[in-house]
Amino acid sequence: MNERLTILILAAMTTPVVAQWISLPTPGIPRTTDGAPDLSAPAPRAQDGNPDLSGLWYPVEVTGDLLDPANAQEWARLLMVEREARFLQDAPRFRCLPSGPGFITLSGSNFGTRRIVQHPNLIAILNTDLTYRQIFMDGRELEPDPYPIWSGYSVGRWEGDTLVVESNGYNDKTWLHARGLPHSDRLRITERYHRSDFGRLRIDVTYEDPETFDEPLHAVVDLVFRADDEMLELVCNEASAGQSHWGGDITQSDERVVEVDPEILARYVGTYEGYWLSSWTTVEVTLEDGALYLLRTPPYARNAVSGSERSRLVALSDTAFECLCGLGFIFTAEEGEMATEVAEVHVSGAWPFVRVP
Repeated sequence: MNERLTILILAAMTTPVVAQWISLPTPGIPRTTDGAPDLSAPAPRAQDGNPDLSGLWYPVEVTGDLLDPANAQEWARLLMVEREARFLQDAPRFRCLPSGPGFITLSGSNFGTRRIVQHPNLIAILNTDLTYRQIFMDGRELEPDPYPIWSGYSVGRWEGDTLVVESNGYNDKTWLHARGLPHSDRLRITERYHRSDFGRLRIDVTYEDPETFDEPLHAVVDLVFRADDEMLELVCNEASAGQSHWGGDITQSDERVVEVDPEILARYVGTYEGYWLSSWTTVEVTLEDGALYLLRTPPYARNAVSGSERSRLVALSDTAFECLCGLGFIFTAEEGEMATEVAEVHVSGAWPFVRVP
């Protein structure tokens, strides 16, 4: 499990802290009578009359067919399988490289936090990893054959209360999401931003890349306004030293697999709930053909091999298992009884999830 622990260590070392000036309320936002941020208040307007998207935003959910590996062409699916077999060690952010278009769908941790700064002629998006995007609102059009760069080139316009952003000019060195979906330099992205009220922002994203998928793919990113908080920078340099210790592939797990009595495995079947960091998490464990499978909501990593969010649990002992998603799981059960708890093991410690009756 050394390779997987390396991934978790790298992730922990590069996790940004979002809590600076925690005693300083965000000025100029609507509040309830008790002083709490009123996130259900109407969406604000800028001086030009358009919705004002400015603020600190945190992604809470990403959905869409972009996340299904089956929608990619065969070469892309095979590359995703290879990347997962190598524990996603080539992810741009693990190598201190920009996430580029992958930042749009980055969620599940503070990595995806972003600040939008809006001006009539330019909208800037500032990311935790010190990268940024410029969305030009001055009426210019995209160049037909631009020089490829990490974050691409973006132009925007308003269609009613929706901001429409078109982007191209990406290099092919980034991933479209954290599970390793590649793309070519022919990628073109259209985003539609809609702020339904003060506290909620939705981005509908369409991806077109004829060299990677046959039909346009889509993603929906839901974000919430992060009031009374600030964003600190994420400096990835600390992770670079860990690359020298990162080797091997997922097949090495099979060398340490042990057999567990099916009656013991059956005691672990069930649904468990609890917090990982600030995220309420549900873990469903099933037993199929003598093996345990785990479905985590929200997912920590997608099993690119099967195209499913489920992952097989590999037994290291009667109670300890490795997940092909890269995590460890330890079940707690009295002799002959159903398990009461499963602990999800990260480098930050063991996070207990309790069985749901």
